[in-house]
This record gives sequence, structure tokens and C-alpha cells, in this order.
Amino acid sequence: MSSPLASNAGPIALAAGLTFAAVDISRLLAADTSKERIAMMRETPFQMANALYFVVFIGLLVCVYLRFHADAGALGAVAFCFALVGTMDMAGNMWFDGFAGPWIADVAPEAILAGGSGMLVVGGFSSYVLFALGWMVFGIAGWRARVFPAWLGAAFLVAGVLGYNAGLPPYGIPIGLAMAALGWWITSGTQSARSVARRDEAAA
Repeated sequence: MSSPLASNAGPIALAAGLTFAAVDISRLLAADTSKERIAMMRETPFQMANALYFVVFIGLLVCVYLRFHADAGALGAVAFCFALVGTMDMAGNMWFDGFAGPWIADVAPEAILAGGSGMLVVGGFSSYVLFALGWMVFGIAGWRARVFPAWLGAAFLVAGVLGYNAGLPPYGIPIGLAMAALGWWITSGTQSARSVARRDEAAA
């Protein structure tokens, strides 16, 4: 029997994708480039938008599992690992921006102005690369394994390329919209299958 999460994969992916895109739009609106970086990071709307961005990354992780929890072959397993690791890595980056960044701006603003170095740069760069690669592989594998149609695979591939800059708005929006499209496709396909089943039962 399907789990409640798996049976509701379509609505979950649709809601997660739309929410992800909406939150990235709110981050774009909250980023007041006319102000100094420290002053902007101390503002409540900016802090809330970045903190919420971390939360919606969890929705993407759930959707990755829902789409590849069934057997999709070796390539599907690779895609699952790539997308999972990349999204977790970027989620950690967003957690830092949403929760640690504002605190550092208050207690040690000179650290923000100095920028990153050493392992901090390595960690940040890895999140960008792995997030982009993860969703590119997700799109290719999903199409090759026929988990979803080619146009959705292409959407995730393009969104993955743009997702290299997902830490900065509005580059996370394509991933959100691609996920929402996947949710819509799953939902409409499920509804069609149920309609056929009801017609068969009525004919019998």
C-alpha cells in the first residue's frame, strides 16, 4: 500500500513548488539594495524571508523522495542521491543566511564586511555546485527512466543551471516552478487514471 506521502505526491509537489517560488519572490522584495548590507540584514522582513527560505527547502527534499522512492533503476538512484545531497547542502547555506547571518551582523558586523575565506568559501561554493548538479541530474534521470515526461526533464535541467545562483533571488524561482509543474502533472495524471478506473468499474 502507498504511504500517505506517496499517495499525495502531486499536491505536495505543487504546493511546495509554488511556496518555494513565492518565498524567493519575497526575498527579492525584502532585499533593499539601497541600504548597506549590515542594515539590510538587521531588518525583520529580510530575516523572516531568509529563514522561511530554509524551511521551504525541506519541501523540496520531501518531493525528491516522493518522486524516486519507487524503483527507477540505477540512474534514478544516482539522481536521488545527487538531488538530496545538493538540496541539503544548499539548505544548510540558507539556514546560515536565515538564522546565523543576522546574529553575526549584530555581534560581529566586521565579519560580514570582511567576507568569507578558507573552509567557509569551500562550503558555500559546494552548495551552489551540488544544488545545480543535483537538479540537473534529477531532470535527466527522471526523463530517461520515464518517471516524468521529457518537457519536465528539460524544465528541471534548465532550473538546475539557473539554480547555481539559487542563494540569491530570483534564481530559485525556476526550481519552484518546475516542481509545481511536476506536482500538476502528477495530480492531473492521477485524476485521469482514477477517471478511467471509474469508467471501467461502471462498464463492468
